[in-house]
Amino acid sequence: MGTEQQASRHGRRIRRRMLSLATAAFLTLGTEVAFLTPPSAHADPVEQCTGTTGAIVAVDFNPFGGGIERGCDTTPTTGFELLQTAGFSTAGTRSHGDAFVCRLGYGPFNSGRQYPTPDVEDCVLTPQATAYWSYWHASPGETKWTYSSLGAQARTPRHGDVEIWVFGGTNVEGTTGRPKFSPDDVRAGRTVPTPDPTGPEEPPTVPPGVVDTAAATRWLAASLKDGERVVHDGGDDTNFAATTEAVYALAAADPKSPAAQKAAGFLAAPAQTLAYAYPDGKDAAPEATAAARLALVAEATGKDPRAFGGRDLLGDLMKHVCPTGAAETPQPPAGCITKGDFRTTNQADGQALALIALMSGGVTPPADAVSRLTGLQCEDGGFTGIMIRPAEQCDSDPSATGLILLALKRAGGHDAVVAKGAAFLRKTQLRTGGVPLAPGGTTGSAYMSAHAAQALRALGDRARADAAVFWLAGQQLPEGPFSLEEGSTDPLLTATTAAVVAAARTDLVKLTTKKAEPPTTPPAGGGPDLKKGAGYLVDRTRLIQGRYYEDSPGSRFADYGLTIDGAYALAATGHDDTALRGIVDFLDKGGKDGRARGVHDWTMIGTKYAGGGSIGKVAVLAEAVGRDPRSFGGQDLIAALAKGICPAKSTAPDRSCADKGVYTNATSVFSQSLGVIAQVRAGETAAAAAPIASLKGLQEPNGAWRSMIGEPSATEVDSTAMAAMALDLLPDAGSQAAVDKALAWLAAQQEPDGGFPGASGISVNSAALAVQGLSLDAAKYQGQIARAREFLASQQNGDGGFNIAKGKQPGSDVRASTQAVGGATGISFGTLTRSLAGTTPEPVPSTSVPPSGPPSAPVIVTPGEEAASGGNTHQGGSGRLASTGVRLGGLAAAAVVLVLGGWGATRAARRSRRTAGGGA
Repeated sequence: MGTEQQASRHGRRIRRRMLSLATAAFLTLGTEVAFLTPPSAHADPVEQCTGTTGAIVAVDFNPFGGGIERGCDTTPTTGFELLQTAGFSTAGTRSHGDAFVCRLGYGPFNSGRQYPTPDVEDCVLTPQATAYWSYWHASPGETKWTYSSLGAQARTPRHGDVEIWVFGGTNVEGTTGRPKFSPDDVRAGRTVPTPDPTGPEEPPTVPPGVVDTAAATRWLAASLKDGERVVHDGGDDTNFAATTEAVYALAAADPKSPAAQKAAGFLAAPAQTLAYAYPDGKDAAPEATAAARLALVAEATGKDPRAFGGRDLLGDLMKHVCPTGAAETPQPPAGCITKGDFRTTNQADGQALALIALMSGGVTPPADAVSRLTGLQCEDGGFTGIMIRPAEQCDSDPSATGLILLALKRAGGHDAVVAKGAAFLRKTQLRTGGVPLAPGGTTGSAYMSAHAAQALRALGDRARADAAVFWLAGQQLPEGPFSLEEGSTDPLLTATTAAVVAAARTDLVKLTTKKAEPPTTPPAGGGPDLKKGAGYLVDRTRLIQGRYYEDSPGSRFADYGLTIDGAYALAATGHDDTALRGIVDFLDKGGKDGRARGVHDWTMIGTKYAGGGSIGKVAVLAEAVGRDPRSFGGQDLIAALAKGICPAKSTAPDRSCADKGVYTNATSVFSQSLGVIAQVRAGETAAAAAPIASLKGLQEPNGAWRSMIGEPSATEVDSTAMAAMALDLLPDAGSQAAVDKALAWLAAQQEPDGGFPGASGISVNSAALAVQGLSLDAAKYQGQIARAREFLASQQNGDGGFNIAKGKQPGSDVRASTQAVGGATGISFGTLTRSLAGTTPEPVPSTSVPPSGPPSAPVIVTPGEEAASGGNTHQGGSGRLASTGVRLGGLAAAAVVLVLGGWGATRAARRSRRTAGGGA
């Protein structure tokens, strides 16, 4: 093309851009108005596009009484630009902007009126898959149409390509709804037959007190003789129980603690294991409490409880569960009080510890052993610390109550008992936030308060758990330890260990089921460079003002789903917490994009268009970074999810409910899974019962999930991985069996090169999600995970970003990069956690600029893959993939919050899947 033609072309592009900016001045966010993009005033003559130059695009207006209109772009850049240059006008959706082509018009046809008209489709959310504009293409020499797996803004047409937009229905795989005319018909402009139209009063969160865990762990480490064991006062004999407690605390404060590893190594010496847990000899029954404690040490420090000190601790515990006791027979086995006891255990904490150790090691304990704990509940709801027989004197102990509640919550199936126990802890807690040594006490005990805080947090009562930690902060002694009771200055190791675990906002269940965080630098197996990947994501040419990603370069229209994906990725790696804080504050504190839209203009919470997937996606981010999902961006996201559970499938023309138990406007498994994760992490498992049942019911017999709900679709990697992450938060056997089937199916989908199939081919997005899914059982699938990470590394470019798919449109893509960076860590969205402590809040700027002002700096690469029909998402706005506080002044403030307290958010107890190969 000559210089004069190039100059003319450049001028047309500038005029089109100015026209877009001028039009933007008249846009509104009303539900009847979509985001409009005008046609080019100077379309390239279609004759200039040949089999080797330019690209032709056609739009089939037959369903609306027109015909097939064609246009041309002699220098194609994107499919969206091709439409504009060819003379077509478009309208996007309120939820996705121009990223989703909702309406199309053409000047010579009906004076440019766009179809479908607003009375048929309001273009607020993405239309249903039975009535939308699907996007197809064919390369030179091809005689059949290929359904586009990328959106028009992501696909780059090649010279000689022909594209077609057809209104009607298809599935997300594009196996139905194919155009009824050939690419050659469109190339030649032949008249083709007209196709048959198919028609188209929650309290605020208590800011937690600041416990100096560094000082406390220094004190604990200094308490270890030779750096490896605690000894009894006045002697050199090892205090084994106290040593195990020290390991728990050190590991809770720092999963990689050298002091915890050294002490665990000491306990793992065969002589020490035998001395502590097998006092009657290696062939005798173990002392159950000791064996359980050692198993938990192994699980907390990444060791194997089945090969600890030369013993299979879990196997030995299971061998010695009492089949009968004195209540059942006059001659019970030695050490058995009643059926279900672990032999030689006469304390409730030993029974609870043994159950937690077994479940954390992936072993389902006997039902009698679990129900035995329920028999220890006293009339006031608390639990006794002694393994009493029925009808014996029952005195509630707050510490035993906390530990037993953790075990019963993890086991599942005893909701009424757990609820009564939680009520006991709330009733026992003092207005100061502390918990006394015994019910009725008037002064708090650090030991009791720490155990109560752990249990309350696990049960979802974050406000009261935070209040207890706040109180603990005021009880810490100058050198870092804690005493037993308020007013005492005598340091006590067991009070200090319990306080450290509570201050770390974890508990024995989480501590021992938590997977070691995978490396965030290139793994030894050749994984991607995640630090470089994070650098790509936070580059200001992509992350506009450090706050959001645009839906297309220079549009000033925030892609909030993509922005949250980027935040997930940064949270997973921890490579730029400051940038993560900037995104979170922007979303939480009312930030607006260049079109004056905030995040809830995307979720549309409080309207009939509210999407469970988008609301869930925002809530999961809030939960991951320690913000309150019940007050994020000025909205109660958890209440909105509960309110948006469909009681039944809606009937046409209403399509808000795809089925019973589905969240409103959530038509994909991906969206449904995000909502479930958000509710369960908020401690609302019971409220999420219907969505959970719906999600389980969508699983295919082979273990996979289809992508869509209520619409034709095929099973796929992305949805299966996401559903597995959601169900893995649930401890019941049925959920865990569903997860096991899902992971087996996922593993079978892996390609020889380590990648996984997705909508765009061998997909970076799908490989990243597969890594997250398979990491739920990293020990079993470590080989597949390693190969998938190698595949991801092969798709990483020099700038740190990632390709969309193998062999297709090489070049870094923002969306694919968010998925790859976060997914490669293997951390599930159900357990993703990143503290923003230490980051500094920055003012949230208004990113809005007048329509006549300059656009935002352009993003060099195009947005990437969404699971969609023709790149047009059908997910109710959910998109596709992955707290700092101020200490209250004085105890009075804590007391006020306690009066209002009683709710919270936490991960649900989840099945232990011991890690290997860097799983989360």
